[in-house]
Amino acid sequence: MATANTNLSNYDKSELPSASDYRIGIVVSEWNKTITSGLLKGALNALTDCGVSESNIKILNVPGSFELIYGAKILQQQNLDAIIAIGCVIQGETKHFDYVCQGVTQGIKDLNVVHESPVIFCVLTDNTLQQSIDRSGGKHGNKGVEAAISALKMAELKRQS
Repeated sequence: MATANTNLSNYDKSELPSASDYRIGIVVSEWNKTITSGLLKGALNALTDCGVSESNIKILNVPGSFELIYGAKILQQQNLDAIIAIGCVIQGETKHFDYVCQGVTQGIKDLNVVHESPVIFCVLTDNTLQQSIDRSGGKHGNKGVEAAISALKMAELKRQS
């Protein structure tokens, strides 16, 4: 397991760019809301801890993870420095899990290839609810924090290019 000995919430602010004027979008799936709200909280805490003003954070809610693609596309049109796509898909008894995971992954990849604002993939694709709990504020920290730090680094890369 990739995160067995890793706490996703650890970061060093001294290694990050100044983020006081960054504008960050976050699109959040309402499906598995207990998990996605934990991821959102982690992302928001990390962004504000690193200097992003709450007024410079735009949050958009969508019904499910598949809809994250369209939500991220809307946010890209607002000339933000970076966008974080937050979702959670948990393995069930059908192939629906595979189709949603593949579609969301490809859709977010496509947005990164076509548009200027980077979209950070913060979609948990776990086998069990417990794995999602562990990665949204549980024993493995919070993947939302990791996504926020990635967003800041990619926003800086965008500005330097």
